Amino acid sequence: MNEYQKIQLYIGGHWRVPKEHLPILNPADGAQIGLLPVADQGDLDDALTAAQQGFEVWRQTAPVERSRIMLRAAQLLRDRQEQIAQSIAMELGKPIGQARLEVIRGCEFFEWDAGEGQRLYGRVIPSAPGVRYMVIRQPIGTVAAFSPWNFPMSQPARKIAGALASGCSIILKPAEETPAGAFHIVKAFEDAGLPPGVLNLVFGRPTEISSYLIAKNQTRLVAFTGSTAVGRHLTTLAAQHMTPVLMELGGHAPVIVCDDVDPHKTAATSAVRKMRNAGQVCTSPTRFFVHKNLYQPFTESFTARAKATKVGNPLDIETEMGPVAHEGRLDALQKFVDDAVQRGARLLTGGSRKGGRGFFFEPTVLSEVPDDALILREEPFGPIAVINPIANLQEGIEKANSVEYGLAAYGFTHSVANVNQMIDGVEAGNLSINTLEASLPETPFGGVKSSGYGREGGDEGLHHYTVVKNISHSVNVI
Repeated sequence: MNEYQKIQLYIGGHWRVPKEHLPILNPADGAQIGLLPVADQGDLDDALTAAQQGFEVWRQTAPVERSRIMLRAAQLLRDRQEQIAQSIAMELGKPIGQARLEVIRGCEFFEWDAGEGQRLYGRVIPSAPGVRYMVIRQPIGTVAAFSPWNFPMSQPARKIAGALASGCSIILKPAEETPAGAFHIVKAFEDAGLPPGVLNLVFGRPTEISSYLIAKNQTRLVAFTGSTAVGRHLTTLAAQHMTPVLMELGGHAPVIVCDDVDPHKTAATSAVRKMRNAGQVCTSPTRFFVHKNLYQPFTESFTARAKATKVGNPLDIETEMGPVAHEGRLDALQKFVDDAVQRGARLLTGGSRKGGRGFFFEPTVLSEVPDDALILREEPFGPIAVINPIANLQEGIEKANSVEYGLAAYGFTHSVANVNQMIDGVEAGNLSINTLEASLPETPFGGVKSSGYGREGGDEGLHHYTVVKNISHSVNVI
């Protein structure tokens, strides 16, 4: 087994080890595998100073040179794929095959934004003779970024890529449960020649670090991925200082299955995707609304494939689903199942903790779940799927829109009319039809309603890291 690396802070181009540490656990067996450094106020002050100094250098660095460094770092990460993937599997419990793919996905974010940063175009506005109106985009400044535990490599990569491609500096605070991905990213950028202070890495207690960084004048943007509750809190803190935010928050993705598709193929594909990363994905397909004509075959095929999911050691290449990230998730998932069953739902498979060692939860399928069940109102963030029948597409759209979230949504149909109805009717920032892929480096990603504000990815993703400056230039001197 790969030995877990020593995690350190990175501030102003130097690694440092603070006095306090917290344990890092392997969710597959509950054993401690490492120590998380806890930044104190002095570390945060140093990071703010370093980021401000780094910004002054980086903003004056030519976009083509920024791109060169980003591409070099991405190549180093590709070269170190196996080491990084092993670390992710150990700290998160993500199956090694999925962890390897996540490393590549993170590299793709850097590679896309490296090119897109050279295309942050402005424009010239037509004007009267002797006057020129120009609009340009400039980097916003130092970014305080906070990334979640479920994608330890690709989520930090997304924020770092957007900031650096736009000419910003960044202070990143990754999740305390899964620090390795961000650690490896920073090491790659150090080796790629990134100037000191442009990228800074701190760890510690989330509330202490976020409240301190957000309140500082040096912080010009807050970028966060995580729960809606925490996102609202951080947005409130930022609003007190008129600091803009980029929020990618919770989801509760619906899947509408129309009556013109193959129920068996659709169900099998959906079940595999549902159990990816043990369902700990903000875009995970969870609420399946299936046309009544296909309901029985779809449900039977989905349940059979869910039962067949190979759950086990994340470092085994045959494993399809590992443990959930931490022990608290087990109690939360059990609460969702028990509540649904008590209200009359049918439990088709799973429904409880698997084994007595590690934080494993069975792949679970619930059907005929009443609308007032907790799992149809709140995101389970685990390997639980709900399958309910619908009479028609309009009913499916109404049920899809019945929650406060609007991050990702999915539909399966071969009808152009159905596609248009879903495009017009489904409330989501990302709608995928006949595919369960919701996010790519080249496409904008973000939510509506309580699922957040702003977009990451695509050319839209860089805009939040910039400010728009209008320039009015009169040729005639007064």
